Amino acid sequence: MRTIQNQTFDAERALYGSSDIVVKDCSFDGPADGESAFKECQNIQAEHNFFNLRYPFWHDHGLVIRDSEMTELCRAALWYSDHITIENTKLHGIKALRECADVKMKGCNVISPEFGWSVRGIEMEDCDVESEYFMMRSANLHFTNVRMKGKYSFQYIEDSVFENCTFDTKDAFWHAKNVTVRNSVVKGEYLAWYCENVTFENCKIIGTQPLCYCKGLKLINCEMIDCDLAFERSEVEAAITTPVLSIKNPLAGSRITVPAVGEIIRDIKEGTGTVQVQKQEAKSVCACA
Repeated sequence: MRTIQNQTFDAERALYGSSDIVVKDCSFDGPADGESAFKECQNIQAEHNFFNLRYPFWHDHGLVIRDSEMTELCRAALWYSDHITIENTKLHGIKALRECADVKMKGCNVISPEFGWSVRGIEMEDCDVESEYFMMRSANLHFTNVRMKGKYSFQYIEDSVFENCTFDTKDAFWHAKNVTVRNSVVKGEYLAWYCENVTFENCKIIGTQPLCYCKGLKLINCEMIDCDLAFERSEVEAAITTPVLSIKNPLAGSRITVPAVGEIIRDIKEGTGTVQVQKQEAKSVCACA
């Protein structure tokens, strides 16, 4: 592979159509303000680089980015690309990683509204993220030890697994399908409305009005903190280890086990799901109709 090192590029499509190159210690910045530095490239390794111009990686196949920085001005950095590895890199421009496939990210810092839309297959490990509409309409996500803060995350995602993560995000997992969240903390209002076949296992769920209008919802050994009006019109099987402020109208066929509940609200005819209060100390069981 040919190596390009210690250079500055600011021209339009500076390395357009390149293949089998290593680009190290370079800066993509300057008065010419050129876009699309690596468009239509193959087999690219980019290490210790500074990106301050728009649209650097579009329609690329086989891409490794390490120890680099993409600034706020580096908007829409990766689109329509596949077989991507990103390690120890800052991605701080809006709309990064869209319509991409087969992505691995590790040790990255992401500050990027509308990050990760319509991605097909992404592994993310040991990353910190701030975003709005994070990973919308993406599929086959596997996140491990990811810390995320934002709004409207993981909407319309499918076939995904999240483990040992911390999410502080409003309206997360709306319309999600076939998703498992394990050993994680999920904090925010209106969690996972309209989701289907979503499982939370050994999780801590924090915030008002979670898990409404769901189908095939499961909670296994989960804590629920400051949760009120939970499970409205949901089909749910839940084993909860902490008291819940209120539960509202779980649908027929639902079964919820909880050590205590402040209020059970049933004001529609369909809200006949079972709520079983199992007091942990006394080990006794009473069914609440």
